[in-house]
Amino acid sequence: METTPMPLRYELRFQSLFDEGRAYAFPCDACGRVDIDALSERAKQNYLYARTVVGREFSVPAVQRALH
Repeated sequence: METTPMPLRYELRFQSLFDEGRAYAFPCDACGRVDIDALSERAKQNYLYARTVVGREFSVPAVQRALH
């Protein structure tokens, strides 16, 4: 029986500068591009917020393999 490998999934993660347990993560491609039109309205607002406060509240985002 041949199994098809699951495609790799990525997320763009904005880690809080002040609270290690706080972060925002958004689905993206391997280059870190987020399809903003595919996000829910709330996720879109969070994404735009996180981008706005990079360096003040969140670190520069990192692309990583999604855990789920």
